[in-house]
Amino acid sequence: MDTVTEQDAVELEAYKPLELADKEAIDAFLAADPPQTSELTFTNLFMWRHYYRTQWREAHGRLLLVQHPVDGAPFGLPPTGPGRAQEAVDAMSRDLLAAGCQPRISRAPQSLVEKLDQSRCRVELNRDQSDYVYEASRLISLAGRKLHGKKNHLNNFKKNNDYQYLNLDLNQAQDVLGMQEDWCRLRDCPSDLSLLNEDWAVQEAISHCGELGFLGGVILVDAKVEAFSFGEMLNPTTAVIHIEKANPEISGLYAAINQMFASEAFAEIEYINREQDLGLAGLKKAKESYRPHHLVDKYEILAQLD
Repeated sequence: MDTVTEQDAVELEAYKPLELADKEAIDAFLAADPPQTSELTFTNLFMWRHYYRTQWREAHGRLLLVQHPVDGAPFGLPPTGPGRAQEAVDAMSRDLLAAGCQPRISRAPQSLVEKLDQSRCRVELNRDQSDYVYEASRLISLAGRKLHGKKNHLNNFKKNNDYQYLNLDLNQAQDVLGMQEDWCRLRDCPSDLSLLNEDWAVQEAISHCGELGFLGGVILVDAKVEAFSFGEMLNPTTAVIHIEKANPEISGLYAAINQMFASEAFAEIEYINREQDLGLAGLKKAKESYRPHHLVDKYEILAQLD
């Protein structure tokens, strides 16, 4: 499938394009410095690599990741690993500057910002990219007055449908891809660049689910896959949900896949990160309706190099 490419990806010296064979090396950096932000799992980096055209290298004991979205300007992701933060930020910023790009690092957590010399950079909060984090137990129980409506949606779905929940594995992969194709046809993905690239990302993840090793769940209604979700551990206390899709014509199905996947995959985990709202009013309303425990704020860092 094709995406719209408006410009060639920036070429950075000593960086290499991200590929599946890099999983072990990148996982090692992430394990040594467990991330708080939803972007920093290998699955997420891999599934979106065609849209973001991700490149990487190691410097100062940290993983340097640079992304150049097909419809935007290049930027770095927060350097991750056990090495020196300031030196890694400076190295990435110089790499970008040498390629003729703005020395910008995006989606950086507070923990990185606090390690930097504030006189050498400008830092701004990017609220549209802040992650919503929920207590896993509340997403599962839906207890309390504030989540009463969600519980009603779930109960009505269970009452009115012949359904089955299954763990996502290679046996369901083709059916999930078929549901994604139906979903895209309903939403007219080819007319929307963001949906088109999300479609490619989903296909990449599901097609490589065995190698990537994430967890997933599907709901069958009348023996047909009508909803799916997948995610993985982000750090020792938090899981992250990468994708959640459901047939919007089946009432309560989104509430069902949200609750059932959390219950089956992450019942023993403290928190679930459900990513950002991108500044979209409808998405913001949906995420706030589940009453987040907290947000993981993300910042833009613009280096002031000598």
